[in-house]
Amino acid sequence: MPEISRSERKTQNRVIQLFTGPGGLGYDYLGEWNKRENNRCIEVELLRANLLKRGYSEAQISAALQKLMAAADATGITLYQANLRTYQLLRYGVSVQTAAGKPNEQVHLVDWEKPDNNDFALAEEVTLKGGYERRPDLVIYLNGIAVGVIELKRGAVNVVEGIRQLWSNQEDAFNVSFFATAQLLLAGNDTQGLRYGTATTKEKFYVEWKPKAPDENTPGGRLDRPLAEMCEKTRLLDLIRNFMIFDGGIKKVPRQHQYDGAKAAQLRLIKREGGVIWHTQGSGKSILMVLLAKWLLEQDPQARILIVTDRIELNDQIIGVMRNAGVIGAEAGSPLISSRGELVTKLATPSPRLLCALLHKFDTSDLTGTPPQVHGQFYVLVDECHRTQGGDMNRQMKRWLPNAIFIGFTGTPLLRKDKQTTRDVFGTFIHTYKFHEAVEDGVVLDLTYEARDTEQKLVVQEAVDAWFEEKTRGLNNFQKAVLRKRWANLEELMSSQERKQRIIADIIKDFGVKPRLNNDRGTAILVASSIYDACHYYRLFQGTSFGKYVGIITSYEPQATNISTEPPDSDERYKFDTYTDHVLKGWPGTTAYENEMKRRFIHEPANLKLLIVVSKLLTGFDAPSCTVIYLDNEMRDHTLFQAICRTNRLDGDDKPHGHIVDYKALFQDVQNSISVYTSDELDTEACGNDANVTVKDWLMEGKKKLDTAREALRYLCEPVAMPRQVEQYLLYFCGSSSEPKALSDTEPLRINYYKATTTLLRAYSDLFQHLEEAGYGLEERVRIKEEVDFHTNTRNEIKTHSGEELDIKPFEGDMRHLINTYIQAEHVQGQGDLSGLTLTELIVATGINDAIAKKLNSKGKSSRNSIAEGIINNLRKTIIRDQLTDPKYYEQMSKLLDDLIAQSRTDAAAYEAFLKRAEELAQKLVQKAGGDHPATLHGKPEAIVIFRNLDDLPATTFQCPQEDEAKAQLALEIDQTMKEKAQSGWKGDQAKERVIQNFLHKLLQKDVAAMQALFEIIKNQPGY
Repeated sequence: MPEISRSERKTQNRVIQLFTGPGGLGYDYLGEWNKRENNRCIEVELLRANLLKRGYSEAQISAALQKLMAAADATGITLYQANLRTYQLLRYGVSVQTAAGKPNEQVHLVDWEKPDNNDFALAEEVTLKGGYERRPDLVIYLNGIAVGVIELKRGAVNVVEGIRQLWSNQEDAFNVSFFATAQLLLAGNDTQGLRYGTATTKEKFYVEWKPKAPDENTPGGRLDRPLAEMCEKTRLLDLIRNFMIFDGGIKKVPRQHQYDGAKAAQLRLIKREGGVIWHTQGSGKSILMVLLAKWLLEQDPQARILIVTDRIELNDQIIGVMRNAGVIGAEAGSPLISSRGELVTKLATPSPRLLCALLHKFDTSDLTGTPPQVHGQFYVLVDECHRTQGGDMNRQMKRWLPNAIFIGFTGTPLLRKDKQTTRDVFGTFIHTYKFHEAVEDGVVLDLTYEARDTEQKLVVQEAVDAWFEEKTRGLNNFQKAVLRKRWANLEELMSSQERKQRIIADIIKDFGVKPRLNNDRGTAILVASSIYDACHYYRLFQGTSFGKYVGIITSYEPQATNISTEPPDSDERYKFDTYTDHVLKGWPGTTAYENEMKRRFIHEPANLKLLIVVSKLLTGFDAPSCTVIYLDNEMRDHTLFQAICRTNRLDGDDKPHGHIVDYKALFQDVQNSISVYTSDELDTEACGNDANVTVKDWLMEGKKKLDTAREALRYLCEPVAMPRQVEQYLLYFCGSSSEPKALSDTEPLRINYYKATTTLLRAYSDLFQHLEEAGYGLEERVRIKEEVDFHTNTRNEIKTHSGEELDIKPFEGDMRHLINTYIQAEHVQGQGDLSGLTLTELIVATGINDAIAKKLNSKGKSSRNSIAEGIINNLRKTIIRDQLTDPKYYEQMSKLLDDLIAQSRTDAAAYEAFLKRAEELAQKLVQKAGGDHPATLHGKPEAIVIFRNLDDLPATTFQCPQEDEAKAQLALEIDQTMKEKAQSGWKGDQAKERVIQNFLHKLLQKDVAAMQALFEIIKNQPGY
């Protein structure tokens, strides 16, 4: 009969066999050292024997041992410092001098190039003294140096207990000195698998190693397979040699996706090929850059690294990590390029080997001239490559560095509307790590969503019309239409003062009642739709007691020249006055102010609770304290995704997820963004061939639009009299000045001409950098440029002649007054609050992501109804797929679904109602939380399913309890039995299944039919 519960001792014996037994990893077994005296992190005799075997003299060995023992002595210093000292000797060797006057010689403690020259060994029950006595289960020795410590637990004990032991062992009161040489710290059991960290790694940062080929059926396979992968000799040496980072007082070992990404990139670079690494926001791309930069600089003596970003914040972040990790020497100056001239100069010199530059440092004024001289083999690491992929700067970068190898980093796949794909510029995907994978691995937090709205209405419509007519007296109909079009739109409606005040009150209320926001631990970002709106929000906040906790960071820099020709009440002057009179008062400049605001936001959340932004800080800015993002800006695609990911950085147990509060009804856009980042639709040929959602042939489409626009203008202008100079165009489109009604009669002609010219301009601007690639010859390219210039100038002259050129800036103050006076806003109301359900659960677990991505793939965009159908179809699939999990519950859900589909979704109100019910149903489908059940079952989803189905079990002898409490107790008993008795890999293993069936048989009064029916339900529960 199979064992009921495997002991820790049995697990340990099996792991020892994995390392040292026949067919295992080939380690030597050193024995059980529980009674051995003086166990240390450096076993001198073992190290001496290895060094002698590798040909070092006694004098060299003695000198090296002396230096190593001194480095490992943690007396008076931190473990981090001692570990760094010993790592440097382990990694690069020990410089020794065996006699006066002799040159220094290098003693390599590890042979990195020839793994078989090293001695790999394992000892168990290694008693550690010096502080309170401890006994690690297993210790890995490399040439007698303790590089790994393994703590094992039996399956019923959480692996966290092993992690806590590893952490406490590093304390001064216990055995800190033993960990001076430690590189990998491992904790595991047979049910949860393997977690790993390194010296100084805190509990929350230990991560799981997921094997490439999981083995869940073999006894102990969940633990043994990852151990075998991590501790295989060549990989262990590689992890120690190339993947240990010392970063500002914390030693780090990469997460598995970073390791896999780096290894995949190394293979590409060895073949002298580039590509794209797509790792989701917050997954540690800066660390990956450090790992690759270190490896390249050591592997290739001619290698030079150029890191290119498009924002100074990203440069600062990456340089900080590089310096902390030792890639930039402590005494070295900043690698940041400050000017285009400096970039040209340093490209031609052999040092420094590492450079960091903003993309715009590549001078685009001359795209055909002689490029600068370049010294060395450049490897260009381009961060946020989805934004730096096209245009003249990228073209110039390729011209200046023709032999460089480019690696692009992004957390943002391109969407269909992007004209040039990342693949065209950088190559195929090297490695991908998606949003939901990062959430599952605990690398970032999941996101929750809540829609809020403040209803607005127009009051006293007659007064509005009268006010408008008065303020626009003297304007012609066309000019009035231009002004109406500029101000009668949703964006301006949403910027009314009363609406902003309602939102401000809503945010302040959150800081009074929401967890983290109300205890000075959490912060929030408010994304405004324009710099004007950000300034308006800031000034309104300053009128509240909360104002002292609010900062603003935009791209605005107040300059006196900005307002020298501005009317008094224009938006530009409002922004200037806000910054000079309110924001920067008492500050030496914008840079000093913004740097301090960012510092407080990250490190002093109690002193800066809210940052108002527009687009700045939505990439490359990581603040773990940021808990909520308030969206009051229309954003889509990667911009939206990057924005909402500002909230999902890990920051303690009191931050279970990042939260999105949406004031702009962006739920569909949030769905689309998450879907693109999680769907398998984006992966083809192992993340290689066409992993972007790309346009079929954007050049062909662009050429078609340009040709159509040219043809339309030719047709429209055909009646213009010869020789078709400006005078003839004015006469045709404006009429004769002798005719009183000429301008009004020709107005439709002019409007058509204005629109056609605008269409031509847009088509030309989309394609002008790629006209040759689109198939236009030199003569035609020149002709097209002449056509565009002619019609642009002619349009301006027609507008001037007809009096239809309108400077709308003098009207800005009046129009703001109109909106602020006559638009009334109600209190903020919640709409679809999904805060109890994460977006990964809602979108990924139900399969909605694939449906939406397919629609995006095939059509370029999805209407509300098509997205709605995607939700419905995937909820239907979820119901069909999961009926076996809980038959009675899903019978009820099917009726709800039918009712839901029957609803009309044609108007906005009906769609909102549909969306809310769809969200509600999705919550139930994922959480299976519907129906009434006793409070004793709360938080126990499997027990709830059992409780719900006990009544309907086919029975001969089994009598289901009639009282809910008694039935709940039986469900809890069955649930507890499953958790205690079910062995690893029991599903599909007949022997193990029979053990469970025997227990169920007894609990169900030996009723075979009831037992079999319940067993089928239990077998389909993912929690068992």
